Amino acid sequence: MAALGVVAAATTHVVRRAWRTSPAQAQAPSAGPAERRRHPLLEIVGPHRRRLYRASALSVACQVTELTLGVFLGWTALILIKGEAAPLVKLGVTTASAQLWTLAGAVAVACAAVAGLAYASGVQWRRLGQDVQRTWRNETYAHVQHLELRHLEGQRTTRVANVLTDDVGQLGAFFAGSANDVLQLATSLAVLVPLFLLLAPEIAWIAFLPIPIVAWLSFHYHDKVAADYAVSSENRTRLASQLANNLEAGATVKSFCTEDYEARRIDHLGSVAQESNEQTDRSTIRHSEVVRITTTTSMAGTLLLGGRSVLDGTLPFEVFSPLIGLPQMVLMRMNRLGGIVDQYQRTLVSYDRVRRLRALPVETDGTGASLGPEPVRGELALNQVTFAYPGRPPVLEDLSLTIEAGRTTGIVGATGSGKTTIAKLLMRFQDAGLGSVRLDGRDLRDLPRREIREAIGFVSQEPFLFDGTIAENIRYGTFEASDAAVADAARLAEAHAFVAGFPDGYDTVIGERGSALSGGQRQRIALARAILKDSPVVILDEATSAVDNETEAAIQRALRGFAADRTMVIIAHRLSTIRHADRIYVMDKGGVVAEHGTHEELLAQRGLYESLWHLQAGELAA
Repeated sequence: MAALGVVAAATTHVVRRAWRTSPAQAQAPSAGPAERRRHPLLEIVGPHRRRLYRASALSVACQVTELTLGVFLGWTALILIKGEAAPLVKLGVTTASAQLWTLAGAVAVACAAVAGLAYASGVQWRRLGQDVQRTWRNETYAHVQHLELRHLEGQRTTRVANVLTDDVGQLGAFFAGSANDVLQLATSLAVLVPLFLLLAPEIAWIAFLPIPIVAWLSFHYHDKVAADYAVSSENRTRLASQLANNLEAGATVKSFCTEDYEARRIDHLGSVAQESNEQTDRSTIRHSEVVRITTTTSMAGTLLLGGRSVLDGTLPFEVFSPLIGLPQMVLMRMNRLGGIVDQYQRTLVSYDRVRRLRALPVETDGTGASLGPEPVRGELALNQVTFAYPGRPPVLEDLSLTIEAGRTTGIVGATGSGKTTIAKLLMRFQDAGLGSVRLDGRDLRDLPRREIREAIGFVSQEPFLFDGTIAENIRYGTFEASDAAVADAARLAEAHAFVAGFPDGYDTVIGERGSALSGGQRQRIALARAILKDSPVVILDEATSAVDNETEAAIQRALRGFAADRTMVIIAHRLSTIRHADRIYVMDKGGVVAEHGTHEELLAQRGLYESLWHLQAGELAA
């Protein structure tokens, strides 16, 4: 008994050590005392505790019933060898035939109970895994949708997607499989250790000696390979990211004849990922085989010492027979401990990646009141604005300009002069470092972002189209719009003609990112989407750069009617796009306004605008 006490103490020490030093807890940010005491697995389960309790209760009942079945089988051996089973005699079943029939019925009932409980617990664990996946995916995706744009743009799309799919999937997979194995193993130990101490203390120590050894080996393995799993996960993410990039850049790869180069690059990344995976696989297999050797040795020792005790008369055969098989049930489950620890480690790594993504700050909302019931007039102003992207010199420096309500304002300038940055500030995708950006005289930082963006229609220079129909893409954000309104918006954007030419018309599926359309067609669909939104302010950032001159002229004619009593901000590199604007701002390098005025006024100033105009018109001498 003293030896078994040492075994139990050693097991407890190993488990406590593993609990204290789990990587997710070690890397967790500081929190209150109550939060620090929570294990990562409990944090992952979150609001699904009730299903966890139901699944756990069913697993415990299933394991106890399975152990009882093992006892019944041991009693059957007693009847066949000695002619009776003493426990059944005490219950009033005396003859061997009656005992066999009784045990046959009990075994049948136990088998049915094990099957039913195993089914019910399996369903509950899998539902728990699905619940965990759905909750974490929905909550994490909602968080990602509200990230500050600078953080979202700083993350690889494939990396974020892998967190939302693979890593979140791993959180659920652990509870769908490995958690059940852990609970069944713990239940077996909780039942069998007291049973052996009570009935066969002389062989208890050898029967359960492998448990602390295997536990120590498992958690030592857990600590040793934590870094390997992190490296393996990172290498898989890099490979997936490069594959996605190459598939999206198919035309570029072919045009530069770099198919072989990209194949070699994928081969290299695949080799690195394979090497790191093989490292973790070798550790997992080595650990599993060590566990197998340890448990097999214990089985042999239990048979040897238990058999000698029976022969010496110190251990009744009636006790030894039903007990001999039970520790082996536990030890056979111990063979799974390597896989369980492997899944546990993967789960903690995935949990850490999910937590890192969810730790990125979301957009802050305004500190003042809403825009109110009054209609938005649409006056926009940048007052002494300075803005710089992280680690770069200022793009805009002490910039001031006013965009009058109900008028069309053009912004032109050289590449890198800050034109698109102005659009981001007006949409509050970014906040000014110094100065203020105002809508109808109110600082955008004091207004709810949602209300700002509802008041402004925006078409970027690289419009994004979703995998769906043309109508769904035009209707995006204005989901209740009628088919007639969709068609009217498409006509204003000069998109109706080419859409009507498709066999399926507005029901044409355009593929990922609108891959079935040309660049000009994609821009016109995005422009129709902004027109359908019917916002009091519309910002077009190079929205017609991919269309031909004739189509652009038609779009401009249509937009003049649409722009009536509406604030239009047209950012363009091509000056013909903004020549009819009420006011034009000419941006120079360093984010400063070099000139402003109408097209005719700027030509008369004979400055930067005039040079750009003649350059684009082909009138500047070489």
